[in-house]
Amino acid sequence: MRGFFIGRFQPYHLGHHEIVKEIVNEVDELIIGIGSAQESHTIENPFTAGERILMVSRALDEIDPNLRRRVYIIPLEDIYRNALWVSHVRSMVPPFEIVFSNNPLVIRLFREAGFDVVRTRFYRREHLQGREIRRLMVEGGNWERYVPKSVADVIREIGGIERIREIAKNDRVVER
Repeated sequence: MRGFFIGRFQPYHLGHHEIVKEIVNEVDELIIGIGSAQESHTIENPFTAGERILMVSRALDEIDPNLRRRVYIIPLEDIYRNALWVSHVRSMVPPFEIVFSNNPLVIRLFREAGFDVVRTRFYRREHLQGREIRRLMVEGGNWERYVPKSVADVIREIGGIERIREIAKNDRVVER
């Protein structure tokens, strides 16, 4: 059986990592969709699809170096038409039988399309959220403890901290 799991992975964090560890024990193969693949260089989506693919693939190696033989990592651009989104996904990835998600819209759309959907667990949700991790990056906090070591290495390699801090600045003039 082949499963499908989608996320923006901005960045891929330990919550995603735990979910992937569980899913790979339930399916023969896993498709990991990199959502909003067209987005990058914004505070909400600072990393490119290619950078996120690198994060996920290196994190998979931390789980098991042989795992990449069973996992497909595929970037998926938004189409902004929810009624057509499942068809779009299906046209871009290998066939799959089961979807793993906690996103209410993703769950609804795939169930309406006739797919079995399994809700994933939340891990330390108060800290393991992309928004919180990005905030720590901007503010100089200890974001590294919330991502796999390989992901922290990728973020440093690509100058991700400098990028997100630069993006977080604004050009508004402060009146005195």
